Amino acid sequence: MKTLRTGAALAAVAALTLTACGGGSGSSDATATDATTAAAGGLSGTLQGIGASSMRAAQEVWRAGFQTANPEVTVNYSPDGSGAGRTAFMDGAADFAGSDRALNDEEMAGAFSHCAEGTQAINLPVYISPIAIIYNLDGVEELNLSAELVARIFRGEITNWNDPAIAELNPDATLPDLGITPVHRSDNSGTTENFTETLGQVAPEVWTDEADGEWPEGLGGEAAAQTTGVVAAVQNGTGTIGYADTSGIPESMTVANYSLDGRTDLVGPTAEAAAQIVGASEKVEGRADNDWSLELDRTAAGYPFVLVAYSIACEQYADPATGELVGAYLSYVASEDGQQAAVPQAGNAPLAGELAENVRQAAAAIK
Repeated sequence: MKTLRTGAALAAVAALTLTACGGGSGSSDATATDATTAAAGGLSGTLQGIGASSMRAAQEVWRAGFQTANPEVTVNYSPDGSGAGRTAFMDGAADFAGSDRALNDEEMAGAFSHCAEGTQAINLPVYISPIAIIYNLDGVEELNLSAELVARIFRGEITNWNDPAIAELNPDATLPDLGITPVHRSDNSGTTENFTETLGQVAPEVWTDEADGEWPEGLGGEAAAQTTGVVAAVQNGTGTIGYADTSGIPESMTVANYSLDGRTDLVGPTAEAAAQIVGASEKVEGRADNDWSLELDRTAAGYPFVLVAYSIACEQYADPATGELVGAYLSYVASEDGQQAAVPQAGNAPLAGELAENVRQAAAAIK
């Protein structure tokens, strides 16, 4: 399976399928701030963002659109990884962070250098995308995998491509007598956390490690930094398999089909599948009204290897000028125009329904 996405198709599918999560909705008047509206306010200054490499393509589009409408504003985004982004934001080295997971309870209880005293950070889901299982295996253009197979391959329990368990699900494929080289992220990665969280939900008897941005110690395979590194390692290797956000994958790359049993209802990494998982998920309990951290239910129908990347910001900044810029930028990112603009380059599933309304209202409230 080679075709990952087409921009127009993804936008149409996501708009139809991405439903609301629980919670109230904001008024259209309150959430109307976009790049054009912000430009009328005469904004100026510089913002520094650091974080998830999965959002690299989307951030390029968002920065360009916002800066075109606001020529006196410079927005920088360094795709150093989710862990680096969270740390930089907490330490004050970034005005906002991009992360493939929301801040956890322990992190939320910490101090945030840029936030006004007595206020907290908020997590806004702005980028929804499937995680593709990519592989490089000569002569094998279609590969079907089950939850158990994926978990056992990445645990190093299945080590050869002609293993009977793989052959059983791929009777029409000519599987070589070749060792499997699983490739994982070497950096602290939200993509890894989403990938391992998925394995823990869909194959709990095999994948017994906790979800984490760091690859579990003791498991073999090849390590590579960031999305680009994983993609390059799989492309340049022989018998390699890895995982990466779809925005960082060339259209020529082969990606696996997946279903729970590997036989029925096989699907690939599509925007529709990502939307199904998000639509079946709920807001994390106990978070502030404007914090839209999500508890993903990956056992719902569809393709479970999905990441939701967040923009992490202060609800109120110690410096009001920074708060104004962050609020304007993230309002554009979450706007319908911003979400749709990223689709052709990033292949994201745009926010829609009540979730979109809620995120836009929260971004507009940043000060």
